[in-house]
Amino acid sequence: MTRIVVTGAAGFIGSNIVKGLNARGLTDIIAVDDLTQGDKFRNIADLQITDYVDADDFYHAFADGAYGQIEAVFHEGACSDTMELNGKYMMQNNFATSVQLYQACQKRGARLLYASSAATYGGSDTFREDPAFERPLNVYGYSKLLFDQRMRRECGHEFQRAFSGKTMQVVGFRYFNVYGPREQHKGRMASVAFHQFNQFKAEGRVKLFGDYGGYGPGAQLRDFVFVDDVVAVNLWFFDHPDISGIFNLGTGRAQPFNDVACAVVNTLRQLGDQPQMTLQELCDDKLIDYIAFPDALRGKYQCYTQADLSALRSTGCTHAFADVQTGVAQYVHWLAKQ
Repeated sequence: MTRIVVTGAAGFIGSNIVKGLNARGLTDIIAVDDLTQGDKFRNIADLQITDYVDADDFYHAFADGAYGQIEAVFHEGACSDTMELNGKYMMQNNFATSVQLYQACQKRGARLLYASSAATYGGSDTFREDPAFERPLNVYGYSKLLFDQRMRRECGHEFQRAFSGKTMQVVGFRYFNVYGPREQHKGRMASVAFHQFNQFKAEGRVKLFGDYGGYGPGAQLRDFVFVDDVVAVNLWFFDHPDISGIFNLGTGRAQPFNDVACAVVNTLRQLGDQPQMTLQELCDDKLIDYIAFPDALRGKYQCYTQADLSALRSTGCTHAFADVQTGVAQYVHWLAKQ
């Protein structure tokens, strides 16, 4: 039986990966997490795993061979709070622990598929997996970039295709703006769609930033990617153990925040048997409202992100990504049932 480890298994993307593995009939899964925030248990309560190991105990035990032969580790465990300022904590969690895990995987003959981040690009306006465009704006982005750089060095210049001398697969995924089920525990770091859903339910309107950075109200653009697509691409690489590298994981299509707000409000209206409205109509009726761009975010805010998918497509991965209208509608239906 194929035994798999998922770190951050009770988190947003980790729990969705466990769900995706279960859908394939894979249940011999060791879930690794820190359940100090106890309500995260809900993310894995309906899933099939064979064991749960606390993150503090797992890494050394894995390196010592405590869990037998592991086929692959999906490493989603990290400090994902981009506002966290404690650099010592961030580097220990996101860099040092990942290096230790990589070394253990190589020693144990396990493949490593890990979460990097589009935050590695930071202030860049080109989102291609190339050091020339990697300019993180915070210590979170830097912690992710440093591990990517370490993997490039460890795995040689041929990293994008196959190892020079290394045998076990290593794949890093630079996640863009991921949204979808099982993110409710993330608080301020949850997706725009999640916050807009709750805001509309509470206040009967959605608030967006006004004009900033040369973009009109709500017109700042991000690459919003549905979590089911993130899982599908992770599993595609799981099915292709010969392909390694660092790859963007977004849709390759930037969409404005206005599109997310329209999808949230119109889906909720549809659930209430009300007609769909255009952006202009939603604004006229104050169902979408614009607020002044906050001073605290000036100079620290990405007005535009869009994944360059050239490297991903060059591997033969042809996965078709949901647009905001499709993915957000599906997500709102899920949220409404909770």
